[in-house]
Amino acid sequence: MEDRISFFYEDTNFVLEKRNTYRKWLSLLIEMHQGQLQQISYIYCSDDYLHKLNLSYLSHDTLTDIITFPYESFPIIAADIFISIDRIKENAEELNLSFDNELIRVMSHGILHLCGYGDKSEKDLIIMRNKENEAIKLFETQ
Repeated sequence: MEDRISFFYEDTNFVLEKRNTYRKWLSLLIEMHQGQLQQISYIYCSDDYLHKLNLSYLSHDTLTDIITFPYESFPIIAADIFISIDRIKENAEELNLSFDNELIRVMSHGILHLCGYGDKSEKDLIIMRNKENEAIKLFETQ
């Protein structure tokens, strides 16, 4: 498990605490959705770093909290997941949530995309939010 979920940092002072707790939770989340974990790298970064990726790879000139680059198709879960710590902080403040709660939501969001859940339609977004809330509750049991 440890060698299949990695955490990296680019252009940020953030360091994820309790990495093994997160690894266990992410593995359980993937199993719950019938995924087969191969390799995930979470890369925590700044708005600027993620914005450049968004422009370069997706041609989107917007800030975002997460970009997921899958390397396999479901049920195999293999991806690089980039998360903007700046966006997490700002979203948490705007939504009156803790930083940790918002981080968990966004981390699960990437996994849920890899497991086939979308968020482009209103119906899909409602399902995604429900699955994120389930993931947060799962984390809280760890």
